Amino acid sequence: ALAEALSRLKAAARRAAAAAIGVTLPGRRPPLGRLHPITRTMQEIYDIFLHLGFETVEGPEVELDWYNFEALNLPPDHPARDMQDTFYFSDQVLLRTHTSPVQIRTMEKRRPPIKMVAIGKVFRRDSDLTHSPLFHQVEGLVVDRSTHMGHLKGCLIDFCRAFFEIDDLPLRFRPSFFPFTEPSADVDVQCQICKGSGCPTCKRTGFLEIMGAGMVHPAVFAACGLNAERYTGYAFGMGPQRLAMLRHAIPDIRLLWTGDMRFLDQFVE
Repeated sequence: ALAEALSRLKAAARRAAAAAIGVTLPGRRPPLGRLHPITRTMQEIYDIFLHLGFETVEGPEVELDWYNFEALNLPPDHPARDMQDTFYFSDQVLLRTHTSPVQIRTMEKRRPPIKMVAIGKVFRRDSDLTHSPLFHQVEGLVVDRSTHMGHLKGCLIDFCRAFFEIDDLPLRFRPSFFPFTEPSADVDVQCQICKGSGCPTCKRTGFLEIMGAGMVHPAVFAACGLNAERYTGYAFGMGPQRLAMLRHAIPDIRLLWTGDMRFLDQFVE
C-alpha cells in the first residue's frame, strides 16, 4: 500500500511540474551581451588605420613623469601641465593623461620609419558635456624622412571621411599650440547633431573639435635620441568617445557611461 501511494504521489508531482514548466514549449534564450558603442568605435578606428598602413602599439596606463610629460617637451614648470596634472601616485608616477607616452617608448626602441597608433585608457579631471575624467584616446605617429604637413592633412582627411562615411565631410584645421608639436593644429569636423547650424554641444559654432595634431617638435626627437636634421614626423591624438558622440548624434558624452540599457540598446545592430 505504501509503495502504491508513493507511486501515485510521484506521478501527480510529475504532472504538476510538467503543467507549471511547460516542457513542450521552446526554452527561453538567455540575453546575449553586445559590444559597447565605444568598443565598436575603437574597432572601426583600428580597422581604418590598419588599411592606411599603421600598426597598433600598446603601453602602460600607470606611467612615469618622464614619458608622460618631460620627454614630450613639458618640463615640471611648464604651464601646459595645468590642463593635465591629475591623478598621481607619487611625484614621478601617475595615471597617464594621454597615450603620447607610447610614442616616446616606441621611438626609444626602434629606428624610423615608424607608422603606429596607440589606443588605450587615459585619465584627467575633466567632466562636462563633451569631456569625461576617464576616456580612451587614439594617438598616431609617423616618422620618416621628408614627412610634411601635407601628409598629416591628407591622412586625417582620409580617416575622417572614411569613419563618418561622408565623402565631402566639412573639416577645418585651426592653428593651435602643443608643446610636443610645431606647427600644431586643432582638427574640427562639422557637428553631426545640428549639421553645422549651431547647438549647445558644439557651443553654437557648427563644428566640434575631435583631435589635435602637428609636426613632431625637434625637442621630442632629441629626448628619444633621434636626429631632427635627418627625420621629420607628424602626430595626432583623438578621443573615440567624441567620435562616437558625433557619429550617433549624442548630445551629452556622459550618457555613454551611465549603463542605461534603454540608451545603449539604440546602438545595437
